[in-house]
Amino acid sequence: MQIREFQPPDHEAVIDLWIRCELTRPWNNPYADILRKLAVDPDLFLVGTIDGEIVATVMGGYEGHRGWINYLAVDPSVQRRGLGRLMMDAVEPLLLARGCPKINLQVRETNQDAVGFYHAIGYVVDPVICLGKRLIVDPPLEDRS
Repeated sequence: MQIREFQPPDHEAVIDLWIRCELTRPWNNPYADILRKLAVDPDLFLVGTIDGEIVATVMGGYEGHRGWINYLAVDPSVQRRGLGRLMMDAVEPLLLARGCPKINLQVRETNQDAVGFYHAIGYVVDPVICLGKRLIVDPPLEDRS
């Protein structure tokens, strides 16, 4: 797998991957998420390709206190081959180079496979409660079926 920075022509392939991986939700418009990421540290938005096809993504972020991981995705047809670990191995040093002391991420409680993956690569459950407040309500992603 080759890992590179996201490029604007990747939009559709990336969103299709996120849909296949069940990462999209009505309240998180992926087009808006991508545009926001491209405005802030776009070099932390990585894609993994095999034979030119996007099969993995990871979106890193750092605001000066904590790093964040979003949209780690591996195409279901190539999961359990170490590609998720390769994506994390690519983004973690980029965050460290910015002085990031710790990375946080969120996993849906129902996604126990992801929890197991993150445990296997050294992440632990922090004793915190995650709260959120939506400041901008994006239009939902149109049905693409």
